Amino acid sequence: MGVSTTQSIWRSGGGDNTRTAYCGTGLMVAEFYIDPTAADTTTVKVSSAANAPAVVLPIGAVVVQINANAAGTGGTTPTFDMGYIGYTNTSVSDPNGLLSAADADAGKQVFTWATSTVPGVSLGTTMSTTQMVTLTGGATTGDAAAGGSITGQILYYVTDPFIGQQNV
Repeated sequence: MGVSTTQSIWRSGGGDNTRTAYCGTGLMVAEFYIDPTAADTTTVKVSSAANAPAVVLPIGAVVVQINANAAGTGGTTPTFDMGYIGYTNTSVSDPNGLLSAADADAGKQVFTWATSTVPGVSLGTTMSTTQMVTLTGGATTGDAAAGGSITGQILYYVTDPFIGQQNV
């Protein structure tokens, strides 16, 4: 099976040949792995494999949902945070901007900005309009798990500079 990569912002008018329909932005998915024993400023990886690359989202990324399998073990009430740091300017950061004190040993969970009890202030909003962001995640200060892992998927889209307009 062929694999193709593009550097485009995906939009679709749904087959409207008159070019008047609103062009919706495509939803994308990134897999992630978090060590629930690490500090919440630790870089989120794409897998638990040694030397796995970091999860870096593009300029204008908006995370709308996080599916997590929180399989942390040990600890009293282990929780985890998920956030981001600027790719080139690290002063742009929020270590719990996506999730704040989420249950690290609760199994399968779905977090959205509308239904989550632990959303960060950046869940559902553009994380940076000027640079890519590297996701961060780990134990909430003072509430680390003793082992295990947190894995899942991040659903996001990239903001559309043309706001639904058809290209010419």
